[in-house]
Amino acid sequence: MKNPRLPASQPNSALDGPSPDLFVALRDLLLTYKADLLVVHDDAGHFYANCRNADAKGKAQFFGAVKASGRRHSFHFMPVYTFPELLVGISPALKKHMQGKSCFNFDAWDPALLRELQMLIEQGASRYRTAGKL
Repeated sequence: MKNPRLPASQPNSALDGPSPDLFVALRDLLLTYKADLLVVHDDAGHFYANCRNADAKGKAQFFGAVKASGRRHSFHFMPVYTFPELLVGISPALKKHMQGKSCFNFDAWDPALLRELQMLIEQGASRYRTAGKL
């Protein structure tokens, strides 16, 4: 599913910090699945969403989040924690942005990485849907 709001390129210098549009682009990648999500936070610099379907105990299931913090934008995506095999085919460039098991940190605009992240989100959302989480 292609995100029409993702521009082909966005100039950004790592010395200038992340573009405000980087947060919006990361947030919009998750909002593609808004119909399946319960948005908990959606304000400047912080987006957090759970799956609409609760787990067997009735507890909300985390789906993804974006947090702007200083020069860095953290992108958390739970399907890669639940299904780590989704990470097997990611590029070394995207892998370099990983911190922990389900977090990616970005400090500069990179259209190729955002497109790869978009494909990873599509795969993760599909796996969650198949598992009944979405």
